[in-house]
Amino acid sequence: MCINDEATGQNIVCGSGELHVEICINDLINEYAQIPIIQSTPVVSYKETVSEEGEEAMSKSANKHNRLHCHAEPMTEELALDIENGVVSMKGDPKERVKKLVEHDWDKAEALKIWAFGPDGEGPNIITDATKGCQFMHEIKDSMVTGFQVVTNAGVLCDEGVRGMRINVLDTTLHPDTIHRGGGQLIPTSRRVFYACQLKAVPKLQEPFFLVEITCPNDVCGAVYSCLTQKRGEIEDETPISGTPITMIRAYLPVAESFGFTGYLRSHTAGQAFPNCSFHHWAAMTSDPLAEAENPCTKIVAETRKRKGLKPEVMALSHYEDKM
Repeated sequence: MCINDEATGQNIVCGSGELHVEICINDLINEYAQIPIIQSTPVVSYKETVSEEGEEAMSKSANKHNRLHCHAEPMTEELALDIENGVVSMKGDPKERVKKLVEHDWDKAEALKIWAFGPDGEGPNIITDATKGCQFMHEIKDSMVTGFQVVTNAGVLCDEGVRGMRINVLDTTLHPDTIHRGGGQLIPTSRRVFYACQLKAVPKLQEPFFLVEITCPNDVCGAVYSCLTQKRGEIEDETPISGTPITMIRAYLPVAESFGFTGYLRSHTAGQAFPNCSFHHWAAMTSDPLAEAENPCTKIVAETRKRKGLKPEVMALSHYEDKM
């Protein structure tokens, strides 16, 4: 897949693995463009998420007549996968959706008050109306859902997509006159309060993992294990193929470590190991992306923000949240 980035004027070629991208670029140069193409080093798409239930955040509209109170909390990985796989969807029967959410330990009353999934109305993030006795909620719903879609499409850390975040709208103070609580006032306010919610709920990065199936002779299994360990791989299982001296090793490998992995593996096994990669899952990174000391997450955030033309540091909570 090729995407045009209007901000930088670059064309982004997306693929599932290093070999896939290499083939696409080779075809682009030799079969279609037939001219040299300037390439950057491959980049990995990360996801942003939250890891703890955050405190309540509040933001005021520009005219100071409206206040939104919300908080964020993480969703279970099982529910995020069900949403991504279409098992739980806003498009299906509402009764079926509520039934599935109750199976994921949701309260039935909360499941009935879901406003939207995001981003794009179908992603693994949810916004719910958790208010009690607030007026005009049906009128501001579209504005707040629009802000929610923007935030889940580009998170607060480094403009990457958000995954596994639930936003609860807890309370609102709205101007009684419709003209003072329109989209022009509430969409920017909802964006700010959702960003504040994400910062208050201990934001984390999720990195993609490949499932690697490596076929190799039995006598080089030790070298394969060593290569996987060096690349932060997690061994899943080892299955000897009956009647042959061949073993199938299955492991999970971070996509960031997959660049050059094929050559690295073959050089350490004299070309006797053959890996096959396919996307498997997202996993949270343990490092704190907001830490002052440099760690893998802060490095990824800084590099991604630089690549996207953003300010080097993540905006402070005070930039998004207003005081009472």
